[in-house]
Amino acid sequence: MSSLFIKNASSIVTCSENDAVYNSANILIENGVITYIGEMAEKETLIKEKNADRVIDASGYFVYPGLINTHHHLFQIFSRNLPQVQNMELFEWLTNLYEIWKNLNSEVVYYSSITAMGELLKTGCTTCFDHHYLFPNNNAEGIIDSQFRAAKDLGIRMYASRGSMDLSKKDGGLPPDSVVQPLDVILKDCQRVVEKYHDNSKYSMNMVALAPCAPFNVSEELLKQSAILARDLKVRLHTHLCETKDEEVYVKEKFNMRPLEYMESLGWVGNDVWYAHGIHFNEKELKFLADTKTGVAHCPISNMKLSSGVCNIPEMLKLGVPVGLAVDGSASNDGSNMLEEMRVCYLLHRLNSSNNAPSAYDILKMATKGGAEVLGRDDIGSLEVGKAGDLFMIDMRRLEMVGADFDSKSILCTIGWKNTVDYTIVNGKVVSEKGKLTSIDEEKIYKLAYETERKYLNM
Repeated sequence: MSSLFIKNASSIVTCSENDAVYNSANILIENGVITYIGEMAEKETLIKEKNADRVIDASGYFVYPGLINTHHHLFQIFSRNLPQVQNMELFEWLTNLYEIWKNLNSEVVYYSSITAMGELLKTGCTTCFDHHYLFPNNNAEGIIDSQFRAAKDLGIRMYASRGSMDLSKKDGGLPPDSVVQPLDVILKDCQRVVEKYHDNSKYSMNMVALAPCAPFNVSEELLKQSAILARDLKVRLHTHLCETKDEEVYVKEKFNMRPLEYMESLGWVGNDVWYAHGIHFNEKELKFLADTKTGVAHCPISNMKLSSGVCNIPEMLKLGVPVGLAVDGSASNDGSNMLEEMRVCYLLHRLNSSNNAPSAYDILKMATKGGAEVLGRDDIGSLEVGKAGDLFMIDMRRLEMVGADFDSKSILCTIGWKNTVDYTIVNGKVVSEKGKLTSIDEEKIYKLAYETERKYLNM
């Protein structure tokens, strides 16, 4: 049995059902699961400390549940901050970047995944969902496998997807022919990936969803068959929806329906479905999402950068739509930092909705408990006995935090902290400590990732 004892934490923000906050308290994690949280008697504390494999003195630290990223494109980290694709909106941005992304291979995906998930871990994220939908001809093999290898090397909780596209430019879609696949190839590999990697047991480190890319680059038949296969395999469904007005126009012109109506006609609603973005749902559609428990991954920084619009998060939360937070692809962010995403989310909705905006603590819960609900998990997202030992810790005893410690539930959004955290713990194991990943040689990986990126971009 492995055990980790965190003692004397100044504040433990649990994000539990009753919003409990513990002061001067302890957490015991055994075999990756929280078995105690609260204020122990001094004698009991000494016993637990003595018997633990590792003890962390958290005096002066604030402790939070691990953040849950509900939508990403890890491969895009090697195409961020490129001058030629700045100041563009989604369709033009995608069309330009496809010409770079068509050169992807499993090596590029491995090192981009290490880079992006490494940043997530360093900034408090313990579970990453990735939406990988691009499989170039002759280089498709091993891409999802590379992501799981990267996740295992880092120690992060990974929720991957077998994404897909089958409509290229010649079919009226956006991507080049070289990055789309036939329906039968897609469905066969979807089944392979699920059977090889999906683990639906409690505290699972590896899960898989099926995730066709978006209505403007996948066929009606692919969406329909993906929904049938996902339910047969008992996995979840994910795609982009209602991200831009251009998408809305495309679906209306082609199918004479609004995007959500179109997806409903293909079986794409329910508590096993979540959409990325969801900016342009109308009031009736938001109520429908709430009634069906269809989820939304909110990506505020990406939406701002691509001028896509502002998601109606206040109304979603009011109605009870399942909502999680997400960084989206690193090329539209251009980072993988959930802490930064939280503060931007808070400020964006304060600006847009004033007193109707979600509170700072609401945003924290969206990034933790909300993300767990969107991913269909009840074993992560809060710090409670019986939940996974996933958390992060920030030492408040630093100059930039003087006078900022009055409300531990709100500080991450009101004051903000986007630097590396002091500890990130996943499954009861320290995976990032004092700004350094513990399971890899960062200097070595940096050099290999840098070389791989330059080769990939022909630089």
